[in-house]
Amino acid sequence: MTDTPDPRSAERERGPEPADGPAGATRRTVIAALGGATLGAAALGLTAAQATAAADRNDAAQPPARTAADCVLTPEQTEGPYYLDLETVRKNITEGKPGVPLTLRVKVIDTKTCSALPGTAVDIWHCDALGVYSGYVAGGSTPDTTFLRGVQLTDSTGVAEFTTIYPGWYVGRALHIHVKTHAGGTVTDGTYHGGHVSHTGQLYFPESYNSRIATTAPYRSNTATRTLNARDGIYRNGGSSTLLTLTQIGSDLGKGVTGTVVLGVDPAATP
Repeated sequence: MTDTPDPRSAERERGPEPADGPAGATRRTVIAALGGATLGAAALGLTAAQATAAADRNDAAQPPARTAADCVLTPEQTEGPYYLDLETVRKNITEGKPGVPLTLRVKVIDTKTCSALPGTAVDIWHCDALGVYSGYVAGGSTPDTTFLRGVQLTDSTGVAEFTTIYPGWYVGRALHIHVKTHAGGTVTDGTYHGGHVSHTGQLYFPESYNSRIATTAPYRSNTATRTLNARDGIYRNGGSSTLLTLTQIGSDLGKGVTGTVVLGVDPAATP
């Protein structure tokens, strides 16, 4: 997009995702002791450095990715204002956007049976390194841009894999990736059709990596104030359950990272 919008301008036009209020309706009442609220309360009143350190300790203490044996529903979180119902099936969603390469692996399990859910459509979208979403300019929809959006179907082991970049950030939100799972649809001509949404949520990143990413190009050109996980009201409402487990590829962070997470869903649910 040649005329890159100021993400803060988009926030003013459409209104940001609420960072300090309730994180939207959640039907996932069986979630046990996620720890997000405790993390947020502990960090309040600390300096940025202290809050980062506290967030790292809490990130490390949380199981980064739930296993199938846990059989726990992943909490619902807000869709946010930047969703586009494009449903384009593709693995590589970068479209040439610069940033630290991220291989994202999302495993989807059925919490009723503790088994993998093959054929589930995993739909993700996120901002670029400077906090800009494709398809939006000055708060309006512009579907001519589609970077960092895509759908993959889970394989026989319940895993959907994407090639993307580490997201940047914008005012009021911690670094995150939006995610939906769809069940019961079909793929025609490279587009997912039909079915229903069985989960809407967000994926998060450990602060130890976020701090390092922020010092690299092109992220260091992002002038928006970065919000820590501990100070993001949406993260505090269950975000620790979808904190990615990251593995650096080689000794140079610029070579990329692999992120994994497990989503526990009820495929029949329509939250």
